Amino acid sequence: MLTLPSHPAPLHTHFTENGYLPLPGLLTHEGLQALRDESARLEAAATRRDFDMECMADSPRHMTTLGGQHIAQDSELIGSLYRDTELLALLSALHGTHVLPVQEVVERHVLNILHHPGDTHGAHTDDYPLALVLFLEVPPGSADGGLLEFNPGRTDLTALGKPGTQQVYHHAGDAYLLRSDLTAHRVTPLSRPGTRRSVLNFAYTAKGHRAPVTESAERLYA
Repeated sequence: MLTLPSHPAPLHTHFTENGYLPLPGLLTHEGLQALRDESARLEAAATRRDFDMECMADSPRHMTTLGGQHIAQDSELIGSLYRDTELLALLSALHGTHVLPVQEVVERHVLNILHHPGDTHGAHTDDYPLALVLFLEVPPGSADGGLLEFNPGRTDLTALGKPGTQQVYHHAGDAYLLRSDLTAHRVTPLSRPGTRRSVLNFAYTAKGHRAPVTESAERLYA
């Protein structure tokens, strides 16, 4: 299901310096298709969200989501991938310390779907230190929106759009690793009808990390 990098040491340096690491082609063709099929099956239980997140500077949420509690009950495939020992070993090598699954179920592994013009996952930081994002469906090109936008090393949400901000387009089957608790980030709005962006977001933690208490995940996924 995964094509894991064979030489993680240079990637660790890149991740440490940038807080962001692209992992192109992380999903095999068969793995991508299996997760697409699973996502399509699970989407029937997903919930539409349209609100501004007060605890994240009133940034907008226009998206369809499925929280980790539903995925834990209904998808053995996603649960087993989340805990895959080779994947955890890779993430530990990239992060430079032992990476652990998140015990809190709601935010552990979630499905995020943008599928209407204007859909966006607005500016935020995450409660847990690492986010591994797997791309299942993407807009045709960067002009169609759905880009990851982030400002390396900045937690201030107002830093987005200012000098140093980066925007990145990813292909289906790609992934990225983000130091998501210390990096202000968002997904830019979809710009036209008929486009979709669906991703699985896997949250991970490390020994000694204490997640902040925010209402963000509960509002978006509970």
